[in-house]
Amino acid sequence: MSAPRRPTDPSGLERYYVLTKGRSGPGGSASSLDVATLIVTRVAPVPGLQHEHEDILRRCRDPLSVAELGAHLGLPFNILAVLLTDLLEAGRVEARDPIPAHGAGRGPDLALLEEVLSGLQRL
Repeated sequence: MSAPRRPTDPSGLERYYVLTKGRSGPGGSASSLDVATLIVTRVAPVPGLQHEHEDILRRCRDPLSVAELGAHLGLPFNILAVLLTDLLEAGRVEARDPIPAHGAGRGPDLALLEEVLSGLQRL
């Protein structure tokens, strides 16, 4: 007779709980992350890192947005943000704004937006 089988968690929540060590959201340096934030590796993976951390470091040798990274890893944003918090706090990755801000609160460059609109109208 075979041993009783453990029920599996089809939602993946159990796996996420283990990956994040029970944390449910980012804190500290990752609280300002959004899906367009670019992540860049600062150091090579070292033995002993959690598999997902190693995977993030390998994939982000070139800048990669949080959205792209989540799609590659198959992880929801909040779970990925927790993992990125670990790497940010350890100094293993760097988070960059996708477009440098040219003055806080000023909004997008209107001349650029008008050029884009003009180009789209010509299509």
